[in-house]
Amino acid sequence: MTALHTEKVLEDEICRDLAAARWLHDAADAARYDRALALFPDDVVGWIQTTQPEAWASIEQTHGANARKVVCERLRRTLADHGTLHVLRQGFEMLGLRRPIAMAQFKPALAMNAELQAKYAANRLRVVRQLRYSLHNENCLDLGLFVNGIPVATCEIKTDYTQAVEDAVLQYRKDRPPRVAGSNAVEPLLAFPQGALVHFALSNSAVRMTTKLDGFDTVFLPFDQGDAGAAGNPPNLQGYATDYLWKAVWARDSWLEILGRYIVPRKNDARQLVNTVFPRYHQLDATRAIVAAVRRDGPGDKYLIQHSAGSGKTNSIAWTAHFLADLHDADNRKVFDTVVVVSDRTVLDDQLQEAIMGFERTQGVVAVVKGEGASKSQELAEALAAGKKIVVCTLQTFPRALDKVRELAATEGKRFAVIADEAHSSQTNETAAKLKEVLSPTELAELEDGGEFDTEDLLAAQMQAKAAGKELGITFVAFTATPKDKTLQLFGTRPDPARPPADDNLPVPFHVYSMRQAIEEGFILDVLQNYTSYKVAFNLAHEGGARYSEVDRDAAVKGIMGWVRLHEYNIAQRVHIVVEHFRLHVAPLLGGQAKAMVVTASRKEAVRWQLAMRRYIAEHGYRIETLVAFSGEVEDPDSAPEPLAEISARMNPRLRGRGIREAFKGGDYAILLVANKFQTGFDEPLLCGMYVDKRLAGIQAVQTLSRLNRAHPGKDSTYVVDFVNDPDEVLAAFRVYHTTAELAGVSDPEQIYTLRAKLDGLGFYDSFEVDRVVEVVLRGKDQSALDRALVPVADRLIKRHAAAWRWTPGRANTSSSPAAPAAARCATSTRRRSTRSSRG
Repeated sequence: MTALHTEKVLEDEICRDLAAARWLHDAADAARYDRALALFPDDVVGWIQTTQPEAWASIEQTHGANARKVVCERLRRTLADHGTLHVLRQGFEMLGLRRPIAMAQFKPALAMNAELQAKYAANRLRVVRQLRYSLHNENCLDLGLFVNGIPVATCEIKTDYTQAVEDAVLQYRKDRPPRVAGSNAVEPLLAFPQGALVHFALSNSAVRMTTKLDGFDTVFLPFDQGDAGAAGNPPNLQGYATDYLWKAVWARDSWLEILGRYIVPRKNDARQLVNTVFPRYHQLDATRAIVAAVRRDGPGDKYLIQHSAGSGKTNSIAWTAHFLADLHDADNRKVFDTVVVVSDRTVLDDQLQEAIMGFERTQGVVAVVKGEGASKSQELAEALAAGKKIVVCTLQTFPRALDKVRELAATEGKRFAVIADEAHSSQTNETAAKLKEVLSPTELAELEDGGEFDTEDLLAAQMQAKAAGKELGITFVAFTATPKDKTLQLFGTRPDPARPPADDNLPVPFHVYSMRQAIEEGFILDVLQNYTSYKVAFNLAHEGGARYSEVDRDAAVKGIMGWVRLHEYNIAQRVHIVVEHFRLHVAPLLGGQAKAMVVTASRKEAVRWQLAMRRYIAEHGYRIETLVAFSGEVEDPDSAPEPLAEISARMNPRLRGRGIREAFKGGDYAILLVANKFQTGFDEPLLCGMYVDKRLAGIQAVQTLSRLNRAHPGKDSTYVVDFVNDPDEVLAAFRVYHTTAELAGVSDPEQIYTLRAKLDGLGFYDSFEVDRVVEVVLRGKDQSALDRALVPVADRLIKRHAAAWRWTPGRANTSSSPAAPAAARCATSTRRRSTRSSRG
């Protein structure tokens, strides 16, 4: 019997596929690797000799027979001083040479320069197998990837037939330290920033990656494609579920583009390099799909990118802006004169400029309209007229920006791309009339009561008010986690673009990274796991009204404690419920740093809630501080003789000149009460509890409750107590953005004993499929043949198992089935939830 199930077979196939795709590979390569310098010297020298012969001749003239040694040692010192990314993009200097030695040639934006094209073709990409990398031990990496002799990636491989991708992750954390134990010596291949830029953990079914090894503190992120809106990868009937990594991502053009344009350096306030950002798969896929569509169809179309919270939208927007700003058509003409980014994220301004500088070292290509020294309108007009590559403006400035863009497009033939980030504002000014055309009566009422509108509302208003698009050459790219119906209608992609929207031609998002995938990958939390309707809790506690037999009454009553007993629906008694529930269940989380939000129905109610909360807390001597947030002034003679505002002493006496966001981020305040404010676009990772005393319909329910989903170290649960809304309606709203037909619920504890009998009885597999597996195991040569035989069967079983789960009222759980998404695994494993940072 051939050992098809071993990782050696998988390594063989990967190296064979890469060699067929013009990677260099030889069985003797590992012996030619220089452990001390962590370089492949033959390729370093060969690259310089081929692409910079004059420089090599000068070096040989100076150093003679030592030229090879001197060059490699100088290269290693530069890598240690400046990092691998810097050297790949900027080269390294040597005495006696007038210019730095380039160590890579990335694909030029224009195809007209034959010399650059020849250098690009001369890049030496090499895969080295079974790489013994250390002078201090015989540790061996499964694969090392090199570009012109410089290590850029490593890979540890496991096969699902013997281990799992988590074992490869553990191997990196445990056995691949970047520093030598017991000394200050570093492993130059593994140390940051002088070593490989990214490290992959790979199995037949899953991929993980990290840019910085740090022992057991190393953070690995998923690098999976997603599987029908869930985490993981779909079965591949032509091979491995993960062969996209080496067949697509590591393909020459793709890999060089990632190294040259995608990886972003991250520096601290002291301008020290602390990490790098490597794109997650959906970011790579989305940005490339946008560029390909614009290159194919030309400017003037609209693209809706539905990426959940936790997707890394800031980086995705920065990459999209950079790529569109540099895009040229087949005639080498620049496609866009300027890319306009609409965002209220200050971090985006900084990251855009940092990313562009990292790519090009070019000053002044990003203009941020701040109104410093001139009016915003004047500053904006000057930036657009001057043809700045990228202009960043706020939501309030955007209407004027769009008017100027239309004017320049119509009068001067300039072409623009507009990238809209999720942004929110309560300043309506001149946009109010346009907003009335697209907002519902409920939305308008909330806006008049100090509520907010967002980018989607403003875009819809602008698009309906004036023509824009193909006829003017203006391309729109809208990023949002929860697109509204009108956004889908205006920006969605129709399956048949030549036909108008119809029941069989409905607009859909251009690209999706779903809420479900973000939850399952651990980037955000499932806020419905501990969602409790007050009415359901009240009925359980009183043994009256509707009873849900599926819910364990004792467990439910224990969970909600006695805080639901005998309370009527009024503010004073709800305050009692909120404060006591917060003290018992929320406040102890995150080492006592957890915070909560109370969502009220109006500004007047927010005022009364705040007064009642402060009074109740004082009467009981609790050490809990509350903030209230609302716009403008509220006249409520029953509460105070004078109008009340956020800064009023009776509302927020300890603000001390701080804004609400700044004050709540500090350690002084634990509970924030809001009225039509901060329900969208407000990120506070310490939020663990929410109390809802407002009717939330459709998308508003999703956006409001999603304030809780931000990940934070140690944050593994959230609580929602809803006084008003129906759980079924809330769940229905989440289903729209969860991208799954059936949501998970409580599993049958007897299922594990009956699963085999059910599968046999339902005929999910037949004798032909069993025979095919046996045939492959007995006579097959490639492990991919084993995957082709097993994965379709396993995938059917696992997906059917997941679909069997149901949501149980009182526990609106939207997480996936515990069955592993990787269909090829013979035994599923429980993946530990790990909170993800925003590095992606």
